[in-house]
Amino acid sequence: MAYHKPVYLFLFLPLFLVAYQVAPKRMRKWVLLIASYVFFWTISGKLVLYLMGTTLIIHYVGIWIGWMKEQGNKETKGKQKMVLAGGVLLLLGTLGYLKYYNFFAENVNLLLRMLKLDTSLQAKEILLPIGISFYTLQAIGYMADVYWGKIKPEQNLGKLALFLAFFPQIMEGPISTYSQTADALWACESLKARNLSRGFARILWGMFKKIVIADRLYVLVQTVFDNYENYGGVVVAAAAVAYTAQLYMEFSGCIDIVIGSGDLFGITLPENFRQPFASRNAAEFWRRWHITLGAWFKAYVFYPVSVSRLSKKWNKFGKKHLSRHATKVGASAIALFPVWLGNGLWHGSQWSYIFFGMYYFVILMAGIMVEPVRLSILNAMHLDEDAWYYRGVQIFKTWIIIVTGELFFRANGLRAGIQMFFSVFRDFTPEQLWNGDMLSLGLDRADYAVVFAGCLVVFLVGVLKERSMLDADRLMEWRTPARWAVYYGLILAVVILGAYGVGYQQVDLIYAGF
Repeated sequence: MAYHKPVYLFLFLPLFLVAYQVAPKRMRKWVLLIASYVFFWTISGKLVLYLMGTTLIIHYVGIWIGWMKEQGNKETKGKQKMVLAGGVLLLLGTLGYLKYYNFFAENVNLLLRMLKLDTSLQAKEILLPIGISFYTLQAIGYMADVYWGKIKPEQNLGKLALFLAFFPQIMEGPISTYSQTADALWACESLKARNLSRGFARILWGMFKKIVIADRLYVLVQTVFDNYENYGGVVVAAAAVAYTAQLYMEFSGCIDIVIGSGDLFGITLPENFRQPFASRNAAEFWRRWHITLGAWFKAYVFYPVSVSRLSKKWNKFGKKHLSRHATKVGASAIALFPVWLGNGLWHGSQWSYIFFGMYYFVILMAGIMVEPVRLSILNAMHLDEDAWYYRGVQIFKTWIIIVTGELFFRANGLRAGIQMFFSVFRDFTPEQLWNGDMLSLGLDRADYAVVFAGCLVVFLVGVLKERSMLDADRLMEWRTPARWAVYYGLILAVVILGAYGVGYQQVDLIYAGF
């Protein structure tokens, strides 16, 4: 069961909406918890035990840390840190074993063969619970917030379990903190017409992006990336652009369905995208794309490393021996390296994901390093950073960075990604875009027309949102005929233009695999 499947939209979600509303208020929290565990069980079966185990771990770690805080003496501070470290290592160890053991074994075996040693690690069949990367980060965030005193340890195991397992976000996020959603989940207010309308509209918008655009682009992307040796540079470049669009339409579309599902129950989940393709540089892009993952790394990796002993020693050394800018560059590298290594590893157990993280680390560090030079050139040439022509060049440059990164992200391994990247610069014949070659990739002219029209609609909506002219609340203020015209338009688009039937296959959610 996935968020875009009929069984979720027309059976599971309506069933538990009704059950939630008819249940007494004191029982609604348990309806939500049951729904969440049922949803998890339908996908991962008995692996739901991992989720339950994680809940128990953070529950008692939080209580233990809270108890030591109440002692109010200096002796317990070190013990609090040890308890937190133990909880984090236990969760990361479980995640690391389940997700990365075979990757580790494969690379160790390669090293052993290079050393001509007659021994090896055996690969194992390991079942990975759905959403483990997402709920593990939420769990670590909860323990850290208790340790830092941002929140009090939750005594109610059920409330903590619901925060960690809430079914709309268990598969693909968004990653929320305890203070963002726990109280609203436990309050269990009655269903309201406005919330139902907001949620319904958001779900339809997500279905439009996923079914009409992303699933249609999947055919082209799959064809080229699986057989890239057979295509020239312009086709490979077009496939990289198509994958970037597919990933955005699917992931943001899924998050729309997730946030819309939360809206139905009156739960406001954190936003995960904010017009990322309007970004002027890579740093801004990551403040707009997968926002909650970036916020998690910023709060629980970047800031702690920034105030670590290593960072303090570097800053002390830099003040004595280096310029202010050189000190800043070094401090940024110390804090950003674990963030982007972690970002790459978080996505999966492939070298291409690690390369993806290091790619953005290098891009961001380059931006920090050349910033004084860039500002000097702007001042010398009297250029206005906000001028449309300068902003346009910056955005186009960022698109190139994004598409290049996504090419490596999607490639079937790092070696394939490198070969595809260099193939773009060979046999680059733009005529292939209009001489009929693109029609051999699984899409016909009607498909391309639908994709173009759909992307244009998403672009225009993004422009309106960027200018604060359109959002969910503004839509709710429209007159009923106009609002329902939007609803019916989206419904008809999904029903008539959706990518399903003969020639198409159901496409699994990309980020569900992470």
